[in-house]
Amino acid sequence: MKQRCSWCQSDPLYIQYHDDEWGVPLHNDLLLFELLTLEGAQAGLSWLTVLKKRENYRKAFHDFDCHIISKYTEEDINRLMSDAGIIRNRLKIESVIKNAKGIIKIQKEFGSFDKFIWEYVDGVPLQNKRHTLKEIPNQTDISQKMSKALKSYGFNFVGPTICYAFMQAIGMVNDHMVECFRHDEIKNISSTTK
Repeated sequence: MKQRCSWCQSDPLYIQYHDDEWGVPLHNDLLLFELLTLEGAQAGLSWLTVLKKRENYRKAFHDFDCHIISKYTEEDINRLMSDAGIIRNRLKIESVIKNAKGIIKIQKEFGSFDKFIWEYVDGVPLQNKRHTLKEIPNQTDISQKMSKALKSYGFNFVGPTICYAFMQAIGMVNDHMVECFRHDEIKNISSTTK
């Protein structure tokens, strides 16, 4: 039996996400936007709830193509509000549109969203050595700065807690428990990605 972080429970989807994705350094703008969207959608809900709707999100939001989403109209919002496959919260849906516009602004200014977001850790994942879930903060100075910067570009649902969860998801920080089999694997991956 592999030892995993206790939060991933026993659901196969959760385990797959933990084992294959969570904490792996990610540098693709489209996938970064997808995870930022899902982290925002998760606010007030469980991550497993969001994971179960992930494929539906991809279909509903044109595979997270910022250029298509940035042009969504009231008709698109109504379509999404009637889609049972996603979380039907108007503010969260509207935030995806705002965030798509923000990504485009950042891409024009910095070349890519990836370049902009990874500057918060100087392009190098932070390697933490946590032994219990209680040791993981729900936000940090870096996530607070990131939140403030994203909001200045018109982003929504990007508070410091959501930003820290996003940092964990995309591998900007390695918050796998030291005892988890993925901790050292992620550390090794991170050392070869700069």
